[in-house]
Amino acid sequence: MQLYNTLSAKERAALIEEAGQERLTISFYKYAHIGNPSIFRNHLFIHWNELDVLGRIYVAHEGINAQLSIPAENFAAFKSHLDSIVFLENVRLNIAIEQDNLSFLKLKVKVRKKILADGLNDATFDVTNKGVHVNAETFNKLIEDPDTILVDMRNHYESEIGHFKNALTPDVDTFRDSLDIIEKDLVDHKEDKKLVMYCTGGIRCEKASAYYKHKGFKQVYQLEGGIIEYTRQVNDNNLENKFLGKNFVFDHRRGERITDHVIANCHQCGNPCDVHVNCANEACHLLFIQCDSCAEKMDQCCSNECKEINALPYEEQKKLRRGKVVSNKIFKKGRSEVLAYKK
Repeated sequence: MQLYNTLSAKERAALIEEAGQERLTISFYKYAHIGNPSIFRNHLFIHWNELDVLGRIYVAHEGINAQLSIPAENFAAFKSHLDSIVFLENVRLNIAIEQDNLSFLKLKVKVRKKILADGLNDATFDVTNKGVHVNAETFNKLIEDPDTILVDMRNHYESEIGHFKNALTPDVDTFRDSLDIIEKDLVDHKEDKKLVMYCTGGIRCEKASAYYKHKGFKQVYQLEGGIIEYTRQVNDNNLENKFLGKNFVFDHRRGERITDHVIANCHQCGNPCDVHVNCANEACHLLFIQCDSCAEKMDQCCSNECKEINALPYEEQKKLRRGKVVSNKIFKKGRSEVLAYKK
């Protein structure tokens, strides 16, 4: 039985456009003890492929982390299948604020060592011993408390375009980098302060809250459902929105507009801008912020060097890439030295 994709992203996009069906972009996670992730992975692929699910799903002994899209008409069947799996019954589903039928173009279900890379190798750390989950209303009250320290558990390129007022935004490239840095910075407040954390959909805070409890923090809270669910509750319940800007998302959209505030700047000219793009030179593919004016001027590239390469015939570009690993600039996420402006 086929347990992998056979269509390219381009072919899949054409089929989606032709079908004309509205799709929902959804994310969810669950920490659980999975005995055989490979068998579970195959089970998911078989059932979700039949429902035309597309997305990026990681399965590990510690649980599942899923970001996907599905035809709206198949949502009930998808939810029914989730509920048939004991540890996923009634799991919270974060439905995107802004929908895009092309948010995902392939179904990728992968077995990983962990569903969230954390760099931790501590056998005594129990990820299920998590902090207190709070809804949007309680969160708003907590972060007004002078005894609260609010921490953004995301990476620098995410918080750069949007974050909560007065939040600490660690200047880190990865989640694993943030854990020890935050503990070191807040070591004197393990007893007397409320540690309140947030992230995109909740998965990073779930692990971080358990980690900081493990490290001795006494009052640990996390925003239930992350920024995605917070925005939904704020809109549904007419609450004050304390988030500024855009929420970075890990699909083709790259961001959801939460408020009209533009708190970032184009990495090439410095003008206000919060639109992430990838360099058009496939050998670079750097993620950075670029305004429309610079995109036109630079042919959607991050540097003059990439602009020159991108102007070459495709076959010549392929020859230049032959035998080379994709440039590590892809991991710099807006930090490359070729960028003239960095906030």
